[in-house]
Amino acid sequence: MTDAPSPPALDAETLAFAGRIFQFARMGHAEELAELFGQGLPANIRNDKGDSLLMLAAYNGQPDAVRVILGAGGDPELANDRGQTPLAGAAFKGEVEIVRMLLDHGAAVDGSGEGGRTALMVAAMFDRTEIVELLLARGADPDRRDAGGKTAAEMAQAMGAQATPGLLAQAPRRQP
Repeated sequence: MTDAPSPPALDAETLAFAGRIFQFARMGHAEELAELFGQGLPANIRNDKGDSLLMLAAYNGQPDAVRVILGAGGDPELANDRGQTPLAGAAFKGEVEIVRMLLDHGAAVDGSGEGGRTALMVAAMFDRTEIVELLLARGADPDRRDAGGKTAAEMAQAMGAQATPGLLAQAPRRQP
């Protein structure tokens, strides 16, 4: 067996450029990102924490950047190193427009990272009623359980959410 070659060392200029790209996503610099995609920048590059450009834009509430990244082929299912998807990140931050955009571009409504926590669970925990309603309308399963065996309603109750446990209790159930 041979040792895999080590990745090339990156110089300070390359590292600074990479840092700017990820900052463009965080700050919503959609035009700059579009220009870089036009020059061949891959839409699914990730930083040292596994955050994709789409994850950073979605989490930071940057709908124009999200639109550009999705248009360049950004993967709405690409989870970071903590198992968080862009959909869950947008749900956590209460970004309804971005949640809708991600769903419209193929994000799995019940998609989850390694811990099994879905966007519905995250939205319910933080009492994001509009997002819970949207996810349920798009087919999210209110009875799905995370890796620890908890449902969205159980998580919402544990976090002290006021409105979402009732919404989840009234949600239509999937037929077995």
